[in-house]
Amino acid sequence: MIALIRYTFATVLHSQRYVAPLLLFMGLLGVLTVNGSGPLPPAYASSGGALFVCSTWLTVALMSLDEPTQRAIVVVASGGRSLKVLLAAIGTALLSCLVLMVFGLLFPLWMGRYTVTTDDLLLGVEAQLTCAFVGVAIGVLCSRLVFGRQGYAVVCAVALVMAALFAKGMPPVNRLFTLMSTTPDATKLLAPTGGMLAIAAVILVAFTALTQFVAARRE
Repeated sequence: MIALIRYTFATVLHSQRYVAPLLLFMGLLGVLTVNGSGPLPPAYASSGGALFVCSTWLTVALMSLDEPTQRAIVVVASGGRSLKVLLAAIGTALLSCLVLMVFGLLFPLWMGRYTVTTDDLLLGVEAQLTCAFVGVAIGVLCSRLVFGRQGYAVVCAVALVMAALFAKGMPPVNRLFTLMSTTPDATKLLAPTGGMLAIAAVILVAFTALTQFVAARRE
């Protein structure tokens, strides 16, 4: 698994497909959090939203690195286990999101004027992990493994991202943002945000299983 993750990292770095999602993340983070002040939860909701969109795009790019022929070679080289290759791509996406999450936690503190507590930082971690899990889940489902044509995948990804962001009260993303924008006390938000994180983890597992099922049937 480690070798597959290293291979995926090397391939994406060589292809430079990470550049556009990274620039989008930096741009959104800058626009939404620069010169902020007051309670931290709304700022971390903004950085979580930036990570959500970026993680979706980045995962779609990661899942589309190899052409079908090249992917078949990688699967054979990994012992014929296509699930292992899929999990390596997801692991690469999640590790990338962890790096971005650190930046998303610290950038608002650097560019704004906030009073920081331990609960604020824990809330930021929960919120960004929630957004990363859902973003990666959407990216996996809207990849080449499920959709044969890129246009269909893009339409599906945009629809799911828009629904997650703007469908009022829908957990975990919209509900998370609503909670964080209306409740300034991070301590009160830790438990419900933990619930949203659990839902996001379930979504990631479910979308991964569905993607593997479809990919296995197509192969």
